[in-house]
This record gives sequence, C-alpha cells and structure tokens, in this order.
Amino acid sequence: MDTIERIKEQIAENSILLYMKGSPKLPSCGFSSQASQALISCEEKFAYIDILQNPDIRAELPKYANWPTFPQLWVDGELVGGCDIIMEMFQQGELQTLIKESAAKNKSEE
Repeated sequence: MDTIERIKEQIAENSILLYMKGSPKLPSCGFSSQASQALISCEEKFAYIDILQNPDIRAELPKYANWPTFPQLWVDGELVGGCDIIMEMFQQGELQTLIKESAAKNKSEE
C-alpha cells in the first residue's frame, strides 16, 4: 500500500483524526499541543497520527490535503484545518459542536 492509500485509509477509518507532531499526552510542538488540548476538551475520543514517527506521511499529506502545515484535523473525511482554525472554532464553540455531532453520528453507525 502506498502512502497516499494509507492516508486515505486512516482518514476513512477514523471519524475524528489529528495528524500532529508527537502525541496528545506528549506533543512535540506548540501548535500540536494547542490543537490536541482543544480536542481533548471536547471530551470525545479521537485518533491521532504522529507524523514524526511517519516521515512518509509527513512528506505526502500536505500534497494530498493541499494544506502545508501540521497539525491537521480531519473530521468525517473532511479537512477542518490547522491550529489557527481549530483554536478559532474552539473559542466560538463550533469545534465542540462538530466533534460531538461526528462522535454521535459514528456511534449510531456502529
């Protein structure tokens, strides 16, 4: 399986997915830290991929997503955005709504 296929599979299999540097418990950059903290405070499970452990994904995802930076939040197969967008949505209450709706929808599908 090539890298783009792996990325597509990861996005398809995880309704809430954060591509980040490090992990939510041990983020390796400030932007990834902010983004993962915002997601954690939504109190729904989310998946993450540490791009520092996956250099192939780190190289290919920006081209696939047409988004140059990390972190990247994907919800229900759609790119939401990076740290600035995540934080802005969080402060306006939009992120919480999006995450809760996605989690509820995916619980009902299981």
